Amino acid sequence: MRSCIGWRRLLFLTPLVFIVLHLLSVSELHRDASRDDLPNKRNKKFDHLVIGPAAGQGLPNRLQCQGTKALNKTHLPSSNLSYKGDSVAFVTVFTVYNTSLDSHPDGRSVNLIKVGNASYSKTERSMAILNVFINFIQKSMPQSNVIILTDPASDLSIRRNRVTVMPIKGEYSRDKLMLQRIRSYITFLEMKLEEHSKRQEHITNYIFSDSDISVVDDLGQIFYKYPNFHLALTFRNNKDQPLNSGFIAIRGTPDGILRAKNFLQEVLRAYTSKYMTASRMLGDQLALTWVVKSNPSFDGKRFTKPEPFLDEIAGASVLFLPCAKYNWTPPEGAGQFHGMPLDVKVVHFKGSRKRLMLESWNFFNSTSNISDMLCLILKSGRTKYDF
Repeated sequence: MRSCIGWRRLLFLTPLVFIVLHLLSVSELHRDASRDDLPNKRNKKFDHLVIGPAAGQGLPNRLQCQGTKALNKTHLPSSNLSYKGDSVAFVTVFTVYNTSLDSHPDGRSVNLIKVGNASYSKTERSMAILNVFINFIQKSMPQSNVIILTDPASDLSIRRNRVTVMPIKGEYSRDKLMLQRIRSYITFLEMKLEEHSKRQEHITNYIFSDSDISVVDDLGQIFYKYPNFHLALTFRNNKDQPLNSGFIAIRGTPDGILRAKNFLQEVLRAYTSKYMTASRMLGDQLALTWVVKSNPSFDGKRFTKPEPFLDEIAGASVLFLPCAKYNWTPPEGAGQFHGMPLDVKVVHFKGSRKRLMLESWNFFNSTSNISDMLCLILKSGRTKYDF
């Protein structure tokens, strides 16, 4: 009898269970639909600066900000004194692509982006970024030269003091630009070796960099402070991509140039044999990491601590410098979620941060205060902009 009563209760409750589950599923469906209707804030891009909280508040040795006013200074007066040793030249690869896409058939410009009081087409934006790159170098290191390696077919015209445009033959298409960059670096170093062999050249140290970086302090001291390296790379605490190729320092002695050239040739071989599927992006960084980690004695755990260290890699003495100081990126890269170090030397405006680079220069022009400008960068660094 008890068994029959139990079955009757089960039969009575079963429809109720199905009704409840159905109502819950419909409710969840409506909730998901309403989520889809909401704007995706993570992917939304802005056409203006959006100031947010500054990471690193209260942490020692980090920039502290109140609005866009710095509460502590990033550079002591002594650190702004130019290093009096060998000269330094910055080398970057830059080319101009088809500008016809910037204009409508009737001659009107299309896809204009406004930054401050200026409006830019796609090509004009690239040139503006290149000019700001030069501006920061000439402000922080006024005795330095800038060398732009470019496609001979590129219509690149830039007339500025201490700036040289150097055409180097190669494949500069968008899909092969990162690969060509390494080849252009190698060709440049071969040219410098040949110059040294013909006559005694004055020593010039080189910093190969992306053109979307801002140098905010004198980098010549690297070559004085660390006298035993041939080339220097920047690293971050990232398991898959610990090295960033946007900053490579090379000692300008014949031995330093030769060993750096040979090292980059190893990177090029790894690139072309292993990472051509990533030729548009990241291939150079993956190849760089492969060459470094292929050294049997190399300890990858050293990437977890933001402290400089030396190692022998592929016949060269390689200095590893922390990105947190020499290649700080908002908001990517190691260290940024802990704020901006007070002794930051280089800010790298990767990806969609190009607007922030232009805006930061405009802000610096209006304030002449590097610390306040860095507050602007720090507090704007987590927003996606339009280019």
